[in-house]
Amino acid sequence: MSFCFPPAATRSLAIAGQTERFPVNRIFCVGRNYAAHAIEMGKDPTREAPFFFMKPPQAIIDASTPQGMTYPPMTKNLHHEIELVVAIGKGGRDISVADALAHVYGYAVGLDMTRRDLQGEAKDKGRPWEFGKAFAESAPIGTLRTVSEIGHPSSATIALTVNGQPRQSSNIDQLIWSVAESIAQLSQYEALEPGDLIMTGTPEGVAAVVKGDVMNGRVDGIGEITVTVR
Repeated sequence: MSFCFPPAATRSLAIAGQTERFPVNRIFCVGRNYAAHAIEMGKDPTREAPFFFMKPPQAIIDASTPQGMTYPPMTKNLHHEIELVVAIGKGGRDISVADALAHVYGYAVGLDMTRRDLQGEAKDKGRPWEFGKAFAESAPIGTLRTVSEIGHPSSATIALTVNGQPRQSSNIDQLIWSVAESIAQLSQYEALEPGDLIMTGTPEGVAAVVKGDVMNGRVDGIGEITVTVR
């Protein structure tokens, strides 16, 4: 097969202890999946059916080593959102909650960077969120830890500092929809494929960063990432 120009390179993530890399297919994100974050965003934290949005593979920054991200254009309010990232290794549709974790390849630490002003404007006008969420370099993600190495963590501190000062701190056991439930729900809408990522939502404490800020995020037992805003 020939192409009229070279196809885009496959985005990928490092895997702890392996020379092979994890090829990224699609990036799904769970919206408002911590009650305290829902409250700080002015929303009802009542448990209701989860909703999802997407980022393109071009959003990926391999943050397995300290990295920089470019402050994106057309915003004056760039927010950090620290998240547990789930890597899918086995595809499927209409997956049950009981079977969902068997589809997970591993876990990582990630950031869902958000142009909050653009997202807010889109919400107010009933428009899609893409320009607020789905932009280049909006998903720095660290090294994947495989299920065979760490199992399926259900309780772990998730936290983020900016320039050494605490911003976000919670526990993944506070997820409104668990990893298994999120996988099961998502698979009803779209058949999952190997290489898909699910960013599971952020806890409270989201706030703005500016050029020069250094973000350090972690999920205990999984890893940490350091990202500098250029």
